[in-house]
Amino acid sequence: MAIKIQMPKLSDTMDTGRIIKWLKKEGDKVSPGDVLAEVETDKANMDMEAYDEGTLLKIVAKEGDRVPIGGLIGILGDAGEDISTITSGAPTPSAPKEEVKAKPPAAASNLGAHTAPAEVATPPAPEPAAPNKGNGRLKASPLAKRLASDKGIDLSAVTGSGTAGRIVKRDIESFVPGPGSRRTGVSSGEYHDEPLSMMREAIAKRLSQSNVEAPHFFVTVEVAMENAISFRDSLNAFDEENKTSFNDIIVKACAVALQKHPEVNATFMQDKIRMFGDVHIGVAVALEDGLITPVIRDADKKGIRDISIESKDLAARARSRKLKPEEYSGSTFTVSNLGMFGVDEFTAIINPPEAAILAIGSIVDKPVVENGQIKIGKRMRMTLSSDHRVVDGALAAKFMQTLRKILENPASLAL
Repeated sequence: MAIKIQMPKLSDTMDTGRIIKWLKKEGDKVSPGDVLAEVETDKANMDMEAYDEGTLLKIVAKEGDRVPIGGLIGILGDAGEDISTITSGAPTPSAPKEEVKAKPPAAASNLGAHTAPAEVATPPAPEPAAPNKGNGRLKASPLAKRLASDKGIDLSAVTGSGTAGRIVKRDIESFVPGPGSRRTGVSSGEYHDEPLSMMREAIAKRLSQSNVEAPHFFVTVEVAMENAISFRDSLNAFDEENKTSFNDIIVKACAVALQKHPEVNATFMQDKIRMFGDVHIGVAVALEDGLITPVIRDADKKGIRDISIESKDLAARARSRKLKPEEYSGSTFTVSNLGMFGVDEFTAIINPPEAAILAIGSIVDKPVVENGQIKIGKRMRMTLSSDHRVVDGALAAKFMQTLRKILENPASLAL
């Protein structure tokens, strides 16, 4: 009897999946546990396994197609079995929209001000064949496309090193044009449309919802980091193999502060506020086409060295899109650090359903006054974004006061 292969729910926030690559072809024998295909979700690339035994009779969703959860992607059964009754009523999976370049019509000369012209799409020019093309579509990450556009690189001349030959950032950065390579760009008066990745769509949806539903307010403090710098240097001198970052120290400090202020380690639930006894801290990691927050579970119970090792492992697997769903879900608080990019200060949007997120800036040299004398100090600014339905101003200030005290006296983290 024929069995429908349906798009599974591979992450807690997933509603649609994109077929990246089929690992079985029509006619192949399939056993339970065999990996049928690689699927892109809103958070990671996941292996989709078979639950039944049989022959893969039909691939309904092709590589690149997007299918909602529960949608038909293939049919399993006995060799030669009639499956026409299943395929006849199957909805057609949606293929990704092709990139379109268009030039708006010139404004009429008698107009005294610029007006918004109607969009007139022109068919894209045929692209030359390339090793990474599948189903006539050039596979490249949005960031790779932007970099190629900025550098004037023709993507069809680039060989992709990502999954299924996808062109990624490193391919553009290392690309050396050959004698016959074409270079391209967006001409003046034209524009360039980039299709959204599954991850970027999820980010847009969730953070728009957070910004609308959660009344944000922000509290910023400045931290003297001299002691934290000395503390980190001591840790790294003791363990040169595994270098501790400032972010590792901040994550541990936040975990301790959240234990002292459990009202911040909470979520709004319409008719109640739920405060968590466990501290699971999400650490924002930038990816080529978005960001993801791997979770350090029970961070309050782990040492800084353990947090450092786990953070590096999670970040590496996040960038290769190999995290498991339980590794990027269930956080109760998030830390977002842009200090390594030279950002002095910023505010972050709360990661729902959490009640707060901490934004970390860089450590900078600045003149400070101590005992009536001006000296050069090491200072770092951090901003707490809070959901005002859960956290009031005084509570946010007390939490930040505790966090600053810990960071200015980091030896307390060893107690």
